[in-house]
Amino acid sequence: MGTGPLAFANRERFNTDLSDAPKHLLYLHDVQPRIRGVLAGETVVDTRHGKLLHESAMLPQWYLPLADIRDDLLVESSTTTHCPFKGDASYYSLQVGDRHVEDAIWTYRDPLPEAAWLEGLAGFYFDRLDTWYQEDDEVFGHPRDPFHRVDTHHTSRHVVVRAGGQTVADSTDTIALFETGLGVRYYLPEADVRIELLGPSETTSVCPYKGTAGYRSLTVGAQTIADAAWFYAVPFAEAAEVAGYLSFDGTGIDLEVTDN
Repeated sequence: MGTGPLAFANRERFNTDLSDAPKHLLYLHDVQPRIRGVLAGETVVDTRHGKLLHESAMLPQWYLPLADIRDDLLVESSTTTHCPFKGDASYYSLQVGDRHVEDAIWTYRDPLPEAAWLEGLAGFYFDRLDTWYQEDDEVFGHPRDPFHRVDTHHTSRHVVVRAGGQTVADSTDTIALFETGLGVRYYLPEADVRIELLGPSETTSVCPYKGTAGYRSLTVGAQTIADAAWFYAVPFAEAAEVAGYLSFDGTGIDLEVTDN
């Protein structure tokens, strides 16, 4: 995805001709940590033999052995779908006590030859189970990609945030956050932000690499920009440096970054 090494936009940068390579790539590899999924207090799947599928322009997806899924909780579904790269998928629903989750799991019983290694494996809609764990740590948002990095660096670049013709934040003590496939984000200390312009928001989002983000709306004159700023109150280890800092983006936000 994005600027990743196998992203289609990078094909001309290899030292070999990839013009005949398929535009849509699949890559499956082993996941070393134990993976568990829980629904309504019951462990639905528990495996030390998980796989992670990388697929062009899509988030990585766990594929877990059918043999490690509780078959007493599976209800065969009549739903089918077709993927031109993997084949025809069959679905299962989950029934745990009174809790029924429709079409939570899919599997390719007879996958296409180029994806034959998917036979005997099943994919899960991540958000249809209550909780996921790698070893004993909860996983949030979606499966973590071992090739995904988050790096933070203190920088003295002069960062100015403006909206509606007014300066909202101005700092030379920011943290630059670099994340695989994404553009750099600048996080500014609260002391360098005009906090009086920010109002509450109920919006949250979850990143499996950075944590749960809270948001603030920005009011400048008669204009309010919803969720213009976000922050990680308790970030994960990879992004620990941005705790207490704010980042800005959105329509109407202008960011100016200059070297000192």
